[in-house]
Amino acid sequence: MNTSGCRAGSRRFPARRAFTLLEILLAIALIGLLAAVLVTGSVNLLSEKPATPEDVFWKAVRQSRATALTAEREVRLSFDDKQQAFVLDDGSGPSALAVPPAPGLTVEFLAAQAGGSSVLIGGDLVDTQTVPAVTFYPDGTCSPFRVQFRTGGAPHVLSIDPWTCAPVLPRVDNPS
Repeated sequence: MNTSGCRAGSRRFPARRAFTLLEILLAIALIGLLAAVLVTGSVNLLSEKPATPEDVFWKAVRQSRATALTAEREVRLSFDDKQQAFVLDDGSGPSALAVPPAPGLTVEFLAAQAGGSSVLIGGDLVDTQTVPAVTFYPDGTCSPFRVQFRTGGAPHVLSIDPWTCAPVLPRVDNPS
């Protein structure tokens, strides 16, 4: 019997290397996971998150101080209750930084030292001695003041350092 004819018809192909189904599924899952992370991250970066009144205040402080330094003149910062915006006035015309809507929001500039100008309202101690505006000077300093944020609950008061126009750190007593 001639077996050569049978062998000629059944050639041996070289073994080909290929990815298994499991490897392909893992690669697709990894690509999907990376895409989800990138899309979520880019959406968070591109979407404008609503700023808090305190965030807008610090932006107004930075802008007021920078304007005073560069223009070499005093800049006054106030809060307009009707517009719900911080108003910067450098003498050439006021500009406003709007605060996102918050029900019952009041922002008040207070004298630098807490004193006898406090009133107890609904169990919360609220300062009542307000100043209409604070001033930022061309040398990078500002008038000493505190700012009080209130949205119906307890007030949140920040003390501002007049030399750096930054928040005063809370005092920590060291029990030695």
